[in-house]
Amino acid sequence: MAGLPLSLGAPRARRHDCRVSDPAPYTLAWAFPFIGLILTIAVAPLLAPRRWEQHYVWITLGWSVVFVLPDLIRGGTGALRPLGGMALHQYLPFALLLGTLYVVTGGLRVTGAPYGTPAVNTAMLALGTALAGLIGTPGASLLMVRPMIRANQHRRRTAHVFVFFILLVANVGGALTPIGNPPLLLGFLKGVPFFWPTVHLAAPTLLLSAGLLVTFYALDHYIGRNAEVALLPEIEKLRIEGGINLLFLAIALGAVLLRAVWTGPLAELASDVLMLGAALASLATTSPATRHANGFDWAPLIEVAVLFGAIFVTLIPVVAIVAAGADGPAAPLFARIFDGGVADNALIFRSAGVMSAFLDNAPTYLVFFGLAGDDAARLTGPLATTLVAISTGACYFGGLTYLGNAPNLLVRALVEREGIRMPGFFGYAGWAVVCLVPWLLVIEALFFH
Repeated sequence: MAGLPLSLGAPRARRHDCRVSDPAPYTLAWAFPFIGLILTIAVAPLLAPRRWEQHYVWITLGWSVVFVLPDLIRGGTGALRPLGGMALHQYLPFALLLGTLYVVTGGLRVTGAPYGTPAVNTAMLALGTALAGLIGTPGASLLMVRPMIRANQHRRRTAHVFVFFILLVANVGGALTPIGNPPLLLGFLKGVPFFWPTVHLAAPTLLLSAGLLVTFYALDHYIGRNAEVALLPEIEKLRIEGGINLLFLAIALGAVLLRAVWTGPLAELASDVLMLGAALASLATTSPATRHANGFDWAPLIEVAVLFGAIFVTLIPVVAIVAAGADGPAAPLFARIFDGGVADNALIFRSAGVMSAFLDNAPTYLVFFGLAGDDAARLTGPLATTLVAISTGACYFGGLTYLGNAPNLLVRALVEREGIRMPGFFGYAGWAVVCLVPWLLVIEALFFH
């Protein structure tokens, strides 16, 4: 079905909005820093990996300055208001959740692992996919990636295992709760009820997960049958080290749930304090030996936090352009996606998905949320199919490139640190297109036509 009529007027101002009060002064040229930043993130690690690793902080800061400095000249100190709103209400809770999950799961070590046969690998991927909806794609990825590495250390060819790990555990599995995936967390912060994705995204998510697991089993069986096997490792008994972190994990997730039942500045402060407290308690009580065995260090988290910080800053004018509605600079985009005021949900699914794959799925979700009216009450009611298209596009297509979701980069960094060679940016994208896109076409045909 094509969708329901949309109101294309300028959305109402909302408490957590990071837009300026009058977005008209922003023209399409103001999107240049955002586009430049994203292209730099995609290309620089390929062309100059060592220089990128050494200077990515200054490079991303430079793109932020390319937007912020002209914006200050244009709007004076008033231009700081949307920047502060974005930092306080969107980036801070996003970064706190990601950081807390990284710290807590970094102190929780599952030792031992069964040998990575196709059946065992498929079962572990299924478990990680289920966990992603409960503890988030960052938490599930960080918790499951190390046992997955150990389970397959006797095999020569394992890169495909972690391609599917990124697709399922770092992306698709998180599509059922705001805890699960960053885009849904941002939707929750903008007023989408906590369990709305659980109800409305369950059918496509289960279908896509099952399809990918079947595809993986067939591929892993074929590769494993013809692969050279290395010396089998010594069997290590399955056990959990740092079990106290299970408590801290529950506290962190409870802090997110707190926002579902309690609103207002005090609720936001309490949630942030609880998450920060859980991270600090984890650092204080977990044995350094456990973190060392996990290969825990701050570099992957710092890199992701810096990149996302710059993305959120440079996204401000893009969101403002979208907020101008059908009469603003994005009028051609509105005309194409909302033909005659009616949402083309199949096109929204594809457009939000492709943008998520290359521009990161969290800010893409915000862009399309704004395009569809920026009204959580309407988007979860009469326009529910449109929000499903936005949500699934952001959550599913995020696995098409390393840039699509924050955990993608974390998983790649951890896997390569263990000596496993992952595909490059375009190589990974090729794998993902072949394995994921056919199932996405099935989802589109069944749910958005």
